[in-house]
Amino acid sequence: MDKLKISSYLIFIVSIAGIIYALLFNPPTWIVYAISIIFIPSGILSFGLIVMKRGPKEDEEDKNREPFIGY
Repeated sequence: MDKLKISSYLIFIVSIAGIIYALLFNPPTWIVYAISIIFIPSGILSFGLIVMKRGPKEDEEDKNREPFIGY
């Protein structure tokens, strides 16, 4: 697999785990602020990278059917 895809999934899972930790347990206020400042934007960014990397199925089929002719 691609490094970007692996790192995006890893960051997304860590950010979701951090957010769930802040919701279920009762950490001090400064930890909740730190989680919200760090993990929410990184979760959104990694989710966007995952969606962009996936791409539509139509493009993948076109890439497989058309031979590479160069630039």
